[in-house]
Amino acid sequence: MTRSSRVPPPLPVLPPHAPGLRIGLFGGSFNPPHEGHRLASLVALRRLRLDRVWWIVTPGNPLKDNSALPQQSERMAAARRLARHPRIDVTGFEAEIDTRFTFDTITYLQRRCPLVDFVWIMGADNLNGFHRWQRWREIAQQVPIAIIDRPGSTLKAARSRAATALGPHRLAEEDAGLLASSPLPAWVFLHGPRSTLSSTQIRAAEKEAFVAS
Repeated sequence: MTRSSRVPPPLPVLPPHAPGLRIGLFGGSFNPPHEGHRLASLVALRRLRLDRVWWIVTPGNPLKDNSALPQQSERMAAARRLARHPRIDVTGFEAEIDTRFTFDTITYLQRRCPLVDFVWIMGADNLNGFHRWQRWREIAQQVPIAIIDRPGSTLKAARSRAATALGPHRLAEEDAGLLASSPLPAWVFLHGPRSTLSSTQIRAAEKEAFVAS
């Protein structure tokens, strides 16, 4: 078989999507997934008028030590057990396209699904460090961003470097339903029901319980 006649590898299977849909992208390690992830997704579905939310279970956060990170398949299985909602989908396609950076993930999705309106979803705690993400300013030019309030992060996030830089492009909270189709850059900070759960705290509690046993 010549090089020109080689069959290209199949495209990664993506969750349900179609032209015109509004889809929230909620990326993370999900180590482990918890009810706070689910609550944030339900808030986004309702307040942003989304059709679906995809939980993108990353192969590993490039800003963290991933040496003890469980297998992606394990985290995806746990995420599916927790999601329990017909409009929340769990995917691990980043491993198939060999990327861990949000800019590359969004670029791929917009090329693959050009008529889908994507919205990036993140917790307020992540907004604090958003300026450390690779090509973060370009991410804000790629896709609208929804920030979900988190306990202890409200004021820090609002005063963060990224929030200050993007301040002129912040939508009023009552206009959150317009975010998916707003001119870029555009972002909104959503307040409302908050979960005190965090994956870091859950792992610490599990480790403490194991040591004590």
